[in-house]
Amino acid sequence: MATEFDTGGNPRRVLIAGASGMIGRPLRKFLSQAGHTIHTLVRREPTDPLEHRWNPETGVIDSGIINHVDTVINLSGASIAKIPWTTKHKDLILSSRINATTTLATAINHADSPPSLLIQGSAVGFYGDRANGVITEDSPKGEGFLSDVVAAWEEAAAGVSPAHTRVCYARTGLVIGTAGAMAPLRLQTLLGVGGRIGFGQQWWPWISLLDEVRAFAHLVIHDTDFSIFNLVGPEYATSRDVTTTLAKALKRPHLIGLPTFAIKALLGEAGEELLLASQKIRPRTLSVTGFTWKDETITSAIARMLQKSR
Repeated sequence: MATEFDTGGNPRRVLIAGASGMIGRPLRKFLSQAGHTIHTLVRREPTDPLEHRWNPETGVIDSGIINHVDTVINLSGASIAKIPWTTKHKDLILSSRINATTTLATAINHADSPPSLLIQGSAVGFYGDRANGVITEDSPKGEGFLSDVVAAWEEAAAGVSPAHTRVCYARTGLVIGTAGAMAPLRLQTLLGVGGRIGFGQQWWPWISLLDEVRAFAHLVIHDTDFSIFNLVGPEYATSRDVTTTLAKALKRPHLIGLPTFAIKALLGEAGEELLLASQKIRPRTLSVTGFTWKDETITSAIARMLQKSR
């Protein structure tokens, strides 16, 4: 089936790290259907010629594959959705990202024929809590654990030599899909105990899973001078907008929810940074480079998620 991301006679050879995750799985399928050749990095013994062994904890990679791809997409990293964050898991969140990115950057720098593009998975956590201020790709780093993690993550990718390889940073917001952070919100709502999260007026930057995948595909085929992209939807939405839209779509009450004191007491630092932080983010560079969204509203994104779950 033809898509707006077809190869146009110039198919890319793409290597994905983190291809088994929530974003990686549909991205691999989407790019393959568009006519690109997709290779993946795996930690087990490869089972077909498109799989290649690596161990980011030890810095080992089948570096030969780096010489034979045009683009590398790095989505590898431990989940931040496993909460509350213990000290051990916080260490894993950081180390898994730094180890994977450093391994890829080193392999790219030592390749005889390096890829022309590295798309570095990243997160809007970089900006921290900004209340009601509008955030763009030019906004500075914020404060907090996630902000520090994302900054270190991106810094590891910045070690790639710019002489041959361009680096794009894809800062993703809340992905509206059946897994990830939306899974517990959906379950809570289905059980009839959905409602406002915290005070409900904090801005939640969101993007549908379909548009998240399409945005990565857009970066694969579009040459641009921009390096930072906010992967979020074009419509601002508060946390209350998200939870009320979900409750309405599921035909469930929106009465109970989680008050601020409960989030802080039960979920600690993770709850404060993931649920209570406010980020009013604009996807300026995506728009400027010609990207268009299939799901322009939170209503459309949630409807697509629920249709997919059925």
